[in-house]
Amino acid sequence: MIRVEGIAAFVAVVEAGSVSEAARRLRLSKSVVSERLAELEKSLGGTLLHRTTRKLTLTEDGAVFLERAGRIVREIEEAAADMAERRGALSGPIRIAAPVTFGRMHLGPALYPFLAQHPDIHLTLDIDDRRVDAASDGYDAIIRNGPLADSRLVAWKLAPSRRLLCAAPDYLARQGMPTSLADLNNHRGIFYTNRGVADWRFQTPEGAILVRAKPALGINNGDMLRDAAIAGLGIALLPAFIAGPAVREGLLAEIDVGHRPEAEFIYMAHPAGRNPSAKLRAIADHLKKSFGDPPYWDIADELEASSG
Repeated sequence: MIRVEGIAAFVAVVEAGSVSEAARRLRLSKSVVSERLAELEKSLGGTLLHRTTRKLTLTEDGAVFLERAGRIVREIEEAAADMAERRGALSGPIRIAAPVTFGRMHLGPALYPFLAQHPDIHLTLDIDDRRVDAASDGYDAIIRNGPLADSRLVAWKLAPSRRLLCAAPDYLARQGMPTSLADLNNHRGIFYTNRGVADWRFQTPEGAILVRAKPALGINNGDMLRDAAIAGLGIALLPAFIAGPAVREGLLAEIDVGHRPEAEFIYMAHPAGRNPSAKLRAIADHLKKSFGDPPYWDIADELEASSG
């Protein structure tokens, strides 16, 4: 008979990379973890791991078994957490992916008080600007800024996300201040590579208009995108939550071309067909309240404008 403890030990060993580290995470002895692995392999009638003195590697059977084994372990953990949540306690593991700059500037500071209030939640927060596949990569949710056109995801709006067209004052002094959408075609653009050069879309009475500036630089990180604009390398279209402080400090100047960039939102999205846990819903509610509507970074911009 296949025992759940053996499946959990197998998944832990693969994720940890060694029996000793898996034993530490599971708070068991190495001998117990090894025994559970051996018992699982005997029950399955095959070898799951190649063991050497230096490393462990998955066999072909092990790689096939791992995908389902991981789902089984997560389902059991979620079921246990749901039972705890029915008693009014938020607990158990949860895994969320988020972009780097937003995570550092706003998501982390909003989440830390929530996690302090709910110490039994075990959050794994993966901060990465790459586009992850929430379902196949094993995430309970992803947080994204901007369009989210994936029918496999159910999206919750966390906050509006206003974008600012901006450049360094010295760049504008050298190249001139654009005053229309047509003017932008003659300027150097700094683009977020995860969205490409077809990212500059503006609202007009006739509908959305796409503007293509001359590509000067492509970067896949918001902090570096802002810094490249501050360095005078071109014009960037940046979220207000990134550009706002630099604009207030005079490092960047907002550009008015007579039309606003298309409205966007910050989303939390979870895989469709998967019932979101109470703790995920609680995190989403907390983030909405923490960011506000309008979000606090926009309020800071308005206060600066009114005081100026």
